[in-house]
Amino acid sequence: MAGSNTPKRRTRASTLQKIETDPGHHLAGPFRPQTPLDAPPSPRPKKSSRSKASRGLWDDIRTLRWVVVPSSSLKLLLIPVVLWANWELLSPFVAKGQPNPFRALLLISHKIPTSTPEDPRYQKGYLDLVFVAYYIIFWSFFRQSITIYVCRPIARWFGINKEGKLDRFGEQAYAVIYFSIMGSWGLRIMSQLPTWWYKTDRFWIDYPHWDMIPELKCYYLMQGAYWCQQLMVLVLGLEKPRKDYKELVAHHFVTLWLVGWSYLVNMTLIGNAVYISMDIPDVLLAFSKLLNYIQYDKTKIFSFLIFLVVWSYFRHWLNIVMLHSIWTQFDLIPEYAKVWSPKDGVWMTWWMKYQIFVPVLLLQFLNLFWYILILRILVRAVTAFQADDDRSDDEDDGEPEDNKKDD
Repeated sequence: MAGSNTPKRRTRASTLQKIETDPGHHLAGPFRPQTPLDAPPSPRPKKSSRSKASRGLWDDIRTLRWVVVPSSSLKLLLIPVVLWANWELLSPFVAKGQPNPFRALLLISHKIPTSTPEDPRYQKGYLDLVFVAYYIIFWSFFRQSITIYVCRPIARWFGINKEGKLDRFGEQAYAVIYFSIMGSWGLRIMSQLPTWWYKTDRFWIDYPHWDMIPELKCYYLMQGAYWCQQLMVLVLGLEKPRKDYKELVAHHFVTLWLVGWSYLVNMTLIGNAVYISMDIPDVLLAFSKLLNYIQYDKTKIFSFLIFLVVWSYFRHWLNIVMLHSIWTQFDLIPEYAKVWSPKDGVWMTWWMKYQIFVPVLLLQFLNLFWYILILRILVRAVTAFQADDDRSDDEDDGEPEDNKKDD
């Protein structure tokens, strides 16, 4: 038996080794030794379908390239703003008392009429889809504007010249910004909820939690829009795909599964907790990658150690706490709510326990896979510190092989 298991162990080890040394992997790649800063820039690549230059608004809409072309996404963003403003200005004269039909694009909808001005509450509704669609465009514009017009100049200031690394630097800098904002916002919202700090019994007591504070609803829909935008970029091939493409698509699908279902079945309190557990460690992960790109090697290792502690707590311990709560505290749901009755806002029939448990468990499995890679990266960094290594193990920068021979 031991002999038969040896080839399997070797196969798993070789698979991990292959991933660990893959410069194109989203987790392992950025921690590989980098080409020296101030290396000659890459030869300008031929113009491709992934160019971020606009080909005209209509063509960008038709081909969905507005997702990666900030000038086109800005134009799409401004159209509803102009229409909304015109309605506000003209409606008192031509349609007095009529609600602004463009408001749902810009602001959350479905306020509960009986809620007070001092404590406004919102419920879900079909206009939420309109809000999400608009903010998919917003995140497209925000992401591309940050990566192209802010992060690229910073990267060049640090001596990064290669196209591929400029793109990856921009992606990680954007991740630091996005997850810092959303992680902080998620913490602020949880501090206003009975679930602070991971009081898991409150996920279930008093269910259904269908009336949301305005911040929670806006936060949830903005997160949904962000992950939809990220999935669009991946699935539609609007940017050069990574070698770990399948892992990332699986992660995004599971995330959207959690987002969509938890919102639909009025489980936004546990959804907020899951978001926090994912977003906060991502800040330090992206920050550590940036330190490696600019070759702050000693600082990188210190940052990576902090990241490892934060990741272990948020991505694993808190995830296990939530899995335990789903498995053991599900029955705290009131008896009247343990039925499938969407018209009454209750969905928690017996099998929903597994519908909630499975995607959270899948995230744990995916995180464990990445955790093993993280530990291997740490071991490599500590035991084989290479502050002066000038080999080029950069992530794929789109150069032809002939141009890489001298790196």
